[in-house]
Amino acid sequence: MINTEAFTKRLQQVIDYYGESASSFAEKIGVQRSSISHILSGRNKPSLEFVLKILSAFPEVELYWLLNGKGEFPATKKTTESNTITSPPAPVIEDKMASEIKKDHSIERIVIFYSDGSFKNFQN
Repeated sequence: MINTEAFTKRLQQVIDYYGESASSFAEKIGVQRSSISHILSGRNKPSLEFVLKILSAFPEVELYWLLNGKGEFPATKKTTESNTITSPPAPVIEDKMASEIKKDHSIERIVIFYSDGSFKNFQN
């Protein structure tokens, strides 16, 4: 059994880290807004499917940390040669962004998160 109260605090930490509202977070993981609200309020416990959706949408979240609070968030990948954090090559990010932009939508804001926890916000 997981401690539901501690889980909700970690879930809120994830939402805050990515600068999301509960509504936008729900959209990104593919659940209803009410699901987030009920879990954050303690009314409902998270299902396995809910947890897996978070892990799928946000790979920096470690399962063990999310469920038990042990480990680290955000997860860091270290190379065997040095202790530097690796990141995907830029073309992958650009391709993904291009495929997600719909013709009838315009970009309102772009936020870039750096491995040291800082971020840059670009608004149109």
